[in-house]
Amino acid sequence: MLFVHWLLIFTYLGLVRARGNSVTPFSPSKYPKKTAHCDATRRAPVEEVVAIQLKYVDINPDSSTTLIMVHGWPSLWSTWSNQIQEFQEDYHLIVPDLRGFGESTHPGDSKSSGTMGDMVGDLVCILEHANVSSAICIGHDWGSSICYEAARSRPDIFAGVVGGVVPYIPSSGPFIPVKHLLSRFPAFAYQLFFDSQPDTAVAELDKDIRRTVRAVLRTIKSHPPAAFLKDKDSFLAAWNEVEEIPPVTFFTPEEEDYFVEQYSIQGFKHTLQFYTTENRYQAWKHAHSQGNYTISQPALAIYPKEDPVADWLVVATVLKSADYLPNLTTEVLPGAHWVQLEYPKEFNAVVREWLQKTYKQGDNNNGGSRDEL
Repeated sequence: MLFVHWLLIFTYLGLVRARGNSVTPFSPSKYPKKTAHCDATRRAPVEEVVAIQLKYVDINPDSSTTLIMVHGWPSLWSTWSNQIQEFQEDYHLIVPDLRGFGESTHPGDSKSSGTMGDMVGDLVCILEHANVSSAICIGHDWGSSICYEAARSRPDIFAGVVGGVVPYIPSSGPFIPVKHLLSRFPAFAYQLFFDSQPDTAVAELDKDIRRTVRAVLRTIKSHPPAAFLKDKDSFLAAWNEVEEIPPVTFFTPEEEDYFVEQYSIQGFKHTLQFYTTENRYQAWKHAHSQGNYTISQPALAIYPKEDPVADWLVVATVLKSADYLPNLTTEVLPGAHWVQLEYPKEFNAVVREWLQKTYKQGDNNNGGSRDEL
């Protein structure tokens, strides 16, 4: 009996230690979603205001500091799984599916009705629905661009930015179409495909959603073929010689099934809004005409070392991002494009340290007030 007693104690301690290391599986279906009913501008075939429904997860609303987590392409709210588990006890978390993703609807015109400004308006609508007046915006991939634009255009609401992977792209210079960037960044070729042949791209992406998801969400150890992302006429052709693409290594089977299920609702049709020349030009024109390119709020940029898309630290240097971010902290982590999923412990530690150094708990429903910088 004594042996059994000690065995139970050691087993319990092992379970506690496992939970402390955040190895508890993430179950996205167990998180209920709320619905914000928002106005959106549909610009084609005629300009009109239409209603859209934006789904979001609302966690720990009694906390005084709000973090809104913004995904990129082809992500969903659930790609913040590790950050949700890390921060849900300490912060109020708002985690949306962007317009056209999962269950969030879209005004219907993907080419010109999905600008950075449109997305910022969606975030503001969601925060209003959640009764939040101020938040810190944490983004990944295109979500970083949305967060930077949110801080630039609505400093009254967005108290700071964490930009994962993609740097701040100031609109101070001329508009540059993607086709002019391919000589320096050949892995941007897929963006030209999405822009110039959207119907073909959507058909290819929708044909086998699980294969599409597995093709994109790779790690350094489970990397895609060298030709991936470098084809101007196909997104998945580089995988043609691979009969079955291995599962997403940083997803459980449940998480991968959830991804496939959510993308089966609307497909990829409206998610390509980030890549159209029309949306990109409108976003640039709006910010360029306003002229306030500097973001004075605290910003944390996190760049991975081995992203096959680009060396983002080099991109940030070329863009002179730091010149427009006077309160910038930069961190470089191991990993590829999905750094928050591939190296969650390192990513979370950097974010937590920055939050603790930069902000203190403020009034309820507030993004937190800044310490002396």
